[in-house]
Amino acid sequence: MPVHEPHLQPDACYLALKARDARFDGRFFTGVTTTGIYCRPVCRVRTPKRENCRFFGHAAQAESAGFRPCLRCRPELAPQSMAWSIQDAGAILAQQAVRLLDEPEAWTSEPATVESLAGRLGVSDRHLRRLFEAQLGVSPLQYLQTRRLLTAKQLLADTDLPITQVALISGYASVRRFNAAFVEHYGLNPTQLRREGGQGGHGLQVRLGYRPPYDVASMLGFFATRAMKGVETVSPERSELSRTLGIESAGVQHAGWVTARFDEERHLLAVEVSDGLRTVLPQVIRRVRAMFDLDADPQAINAVLHEPFPNGDGLRVPGAPSGYELAVRAVLGQQVTVAAARTLAQRLVDRFGVAIETPLPGLQRLFPAPAVLASAGGDALGQLGIVRQRQAAIVAIAQAVHEGRLQLHAGADIEATMAALKELPGIGDWTAHYIAMRALRWPDAFPAGDIALQKALRVQDQRNPAREAEAASLAWKPWRSYAVIRAWYGAT
Repeated sequence: MPVHEPHLQPDACYLALKARDARFDGRFFTGVTTTGIYCRPVCRVRTPKRENCRFFGHAAQAESAGFRPCLRCRPELAPQSMAWSIQDAGAILAQQAVRLLDEPEAWTSEPATVESLAGRLGVSDRHLRRLFEAQLGVSPLQYLQTRRLLTAKQLLADTDLPITQVALISGYASVRRFNAAFVEHYGLNPTQLRREGGQGGHGLQVRLGYRPPYDVASMLGFFATRAMKGVETVSPERSELSRTLGIESAGVQHAGWVTARFDEERHLLAVEVSDGLRTVLPQVIRRVRAMFDLDADPQAINAVLHEPFPNGDGLRVPGAPSGYELAVRAVLGQQVTVAAARTLAQRLVDRFGVAIETPLPGLQRLFPAPAVLASAGGDALGQLGIVRQRQAAIVAIAQAVHEGRLQLHAGADIEATMAALKELPGIGDWTAHYIAMRALRWPDAFPAGDIALQKALRVQDQRNPAREAEAASLAWKPWRSYAVIRAWYGAT
């Protein structure tokens, strides 16, 4: 089967493989014909001969070609591909399809199938299959199967969840189908992947990879200046962040806590998840990946942004543990300082947040759920110092999320979601772009009206600074969100 990745250059891939270059982790996988195994570029096994290597842009391509995932480097730990197109309509649609399949929270009300995916994209099943074959070299069913199996593989290796629960969480309707798919594709029974011995710590532990360079100090500093007491703690000296987290899935509320610690030497984020979140572990993992922007491709981004922003090569776009929470905090941050916005958010947590027991010092409250703020009265919000316009915006966001009319995650349709946001009271272009940048994970968001951004770009004294900022940003497509972060960073 040919590799449908025109950007892959086999000789260059082999050089990266020999160097075990972490910058290429997740950008390609190597299938070794003599073993039938496919690996990440960072795998520590002996480098195979060049003639025995085949290179694939996606794990699904490697698996559809008959290769099984390496049990040592574990391809499911690799950062995901983040290729963006702003011109090719087929590539744009394929990107949206992949984003939907990769986002567990997009499928809490119905199972992910080729038919349901085509329906959401507004195309026929046949066109969707043609699109996947042309853009990725695999069918949507093959991609979905690989995503499910790799999710299951990580849960089996890193947790003590029962096999039945792993099967259901990974998207299989029955344990029988799960076992059959696992044996067929990997030649192993699921129980054979279980690690020996128990886990230490207080909860489940998983590892998530990222590509260097990564400015850990700046990322943790960003979260530290915005941390809400009782909800988040940040320890720069330990390269660690902990916080409480609530997730609603299929009408059921799940609550617990997450701790993430950077292992910079191995380019990993070690994540510990409480038992209260074990049944929504794929959603937690996806949220953590988005929160720390682990899937960013610095090589592609820096090729566009290094010259105008040479000091920002390791910066990432900070995400959020919840798109809804981020949207509420974005409203609180309208036209005020970061410190003032944090104060308002703290008051909101203290007044409406629910108490939760955790074994971690400093974590004892959850951010207010959508249902709570949806029913909050103007007087109660006003007593916290929140002005009337922002009261209406917060209630409108909470109601839209609670009723399922607004999806604020990486799998959401960006254009439609931004339009829906701007129809809500008190949500303008700046807020919509800020939410798209941090919650929807759109790498090309650009809040041109941001005063700090205009000052950083030195256009604040122009007759129309927003228009001048927008014009300057065109050279940074499709990575303008990263340009915004670099501009803000350079201005501090």
